[in-house]
Amino acid sequence: MTHSRTAATFPPPVMEARRWLDGVTFPADRPLINVSQAAPVEAPHPDMRQAMADAVLNDDDVHLYGPVLGLPALRDELAARTARIYGGTVSGAQASITSGCNQAFAAAIASLCSEGDEVIIPVPWYFNHKMWLDMSGVKTVPLKCESDMMPDPWDVTKLITPRTRAIVLVTPNNPTGVEYPDDLITAFYDIAKARGIALIVDETYRDFHSSTDAPHSLFKRDDWDDTLIHLYSFSKAYRLTGHRVGAMLASPARLAEVEKFLDTVAICPNQVGQHAALWGMQNLDQWLAGERDEILKRRAAITDNMPSLKAKGWSLMGLGGYFAYLQHPFAMSSAELAPVMVREAGVLCLPGTMFYPEDNSAGAKQLRIAFANLDVDGIATLFERLSTLDLPHR
Repeated sequence: MTHSRTAATFPPPVMEARRWLDGVTFPADRPLINVSQAAPVEAPHPDMRQAMADAVLNDDDVHLYGPVLGLPALRDELAARTARIYGGTVSGAQASITSGCNQAFAAAIASLCSEGDEVIIPVPWYFNHKMWLDMSGVKTVPLKCESDMMPDPWDVTKLITPRTRAIVLVTPNNPTGVEYPDDLITAFYDIAKARGIALIVDETYRDFHSSTDAPHSLFKRDDWDDTLIHLYSFSKAYRLTGHRVGAMLASPARLAEVEKFLDTVAICPNQVGQHAALWGMQNLDQWLAGERDEILKRRAAITDNMPSLKAKGWSLMGLGGYFAYLQHPFAMSSAELAPVMVREAGVLCLPGTMFYPEDNSAGAKQLRIAFANLDVDGIATLFERLSTLDLPHR
C-alpha cells in the first residue's frame, strides 16, 4: 500500500474539510455557511428534468452503452456552440464527451504523458489536477503567479525541459476566480506551439465569465487543435454535477488516443446526462443567461462587502467564476485557521495550503471562498461572521 500511486498523493481536500464538521453543532440562528465546494446545490431546470424523464421512459438507447466519445448530436452541438462563442472553426470530430471535466483532464494527461514526464501548472493550482498528475507518475512543475494571481509567460519559458508535455491554465481560475485575458492566454499558446507541447485550457466556469466578449481567440487559429486541448463542464451551467458530463475539444488524432482511456475507465459517458446537456444547449440559453446574471450579482456583493473585511486586515486577491480568494490577517496558518472558522464562525472553506506545494508557504495566508451557493444576503452574513473573528493578528 505504501508504494501505491494513491498513497503518494494527498486526500481529497473537500472530503478532508468535511471532517472538520464532526462533533460541531450549529445553532438554528447561526447555521453552517458552507463555501468549501464549487458546485450547484439546486436541481436542474424542471423542463430539463422532464426531458431527462422522457428519455429514460421512451428512449431505450439511454439504458445501453453509447459511443465512447459521446453522442454524435451532442458533440456536434458543442462544436457549433464553441464556434459561435469564440469564432473560428470547430467540428464534431474535434469534440468528445467525458464523465465530468476531471475525467477530461485525466484523459488528456493519459494521452500526453509517460512516467517521469512533466506538466507545468500555475500555483495556486486546482488540487484535483495535482492529484491526477501524482497518480499518473507525472511531475508537477509549479509556475508561481504574480500578486494579481496571473502567471507570467516569461517565467514559464524557464521551466520547460525536454520532459515537459503540457502547460495547464484554468480560467476563470479555480481557486482564485481570476479571468485570464486573451493576450495572456495567447502568449502561453504561442510558447506551447513553439516548443511543441500542449496547452490545456480548462474553462469549467466559462459560462459565468464577467465579459460577454469571447474569452479568448485561440479557436480562430487555423491549426488550433495541434496545440490546444480545451476542457469544459456542463455541470456548473446546467446543474448536472451528479450526472457527470464534461467535454474535451482537441484534434481527431488526440481524441483517438483519448478514446482508449475513456473506453477503459468508463466505456461511455452517462447517457441521461448527455441527453440533458444536449437539451440544455438547445433550449436553456435564456435561463443560463439568468444564472450568469445571478452569479455576477453575487460577485458584486463580494466587492461591496469587502470594505468591512479590509478594515480588519483582510484583502481580496482574486474574484470571478464561483470564487473569491482572500488573504487573511491572522498569525496562524490557513491550515489551522480553517477548522477554527468552523467552530468560531460557522464557516466551512478551504485553506490556501490545499492549493500549493508543501514547500510553498504562500497558501498559509490564503483562503478560498466558493460563493456561488450564497445569495446576496448570505454573502453579507458570511462577511459579517468573518469580520467578527477575534484571533491574534500577524
